[in-house]
Amino acid sequence: MTLLIFDCDGVLVDSELLANAALAELMSTLGHPMTTEQAVKIFTGLRLRDVLSSAEALLSFPIPADLGASAGQRLLERFRRELKPVKGVVEALGLLPYPRCVASSSTRDRLNLSLEVTGLAELFGDSVFSSDQVERGKPAPDLYLFAARSFDMIPADCIVIEDTMLGIRAAIEAGMKTIGFAGASHATAELVHQLKAAGAKDVITAMSALPGRVEALVAERD
Repeated sequence: MTLLIFDCDGVLVDSELLANAALAELMSTLGHPMTTEQAVKIFTGLRLRDVLSSAEALLSFPIPADLGASAGQRLLERFRRELKPVKGVVEALGLLPYPRCVASSSTRDRLNLSLEVTGLAELFGDSVFSSDQVERGKPAPDLYLFAARSFDMIPADCIVIEDTMLGIRAAIEAGMKTIGFAGASHATAELVHQLKAAGAKDVITAMSALPGRVEALVAERD
């Protein structure tokens, strides 16, 4: 038996540029000018509480609660209007005959919205896990281990598909196999190198390659 564990942002949904544009705008409004590209490098892969902690460290003061809340609402509204699934992900999932789940650093509300507006919610059902459910976020292995336990699976039988160095490190620490994904709109050649450096077993740049890489890893285990 094999369990496929998917990160959400940047793997299932093409959200990273939208989310980090919102973060860059907030930081700039608060007096710390930042581009979307800079925000991607600083914040991608972190859960919300860690994003806030990193942002406030850069600002040297707390983010006003009202500004943070309004920025979050604007982002969710933009998700409802603009968020799309990663190209080819539905087709790839249809070719993978294994149990699957989502394990994301996103909050539960954002995670549910992301899957619903992109039409992916029905492909995962209740098998959706948020970092809200564990003590430590990525790169700690807690979330991936939680997902595996929920399926009564051992880590060695899990394959994690991730687009961040933090996520790859978390999966490796959990004792799971990894596939790096660098095919969403924020992905660059640098990301491919980063995922490999983090220890990704393989890195793909299109979802069409995922079924073949999964089958290769399953065959290695068998």
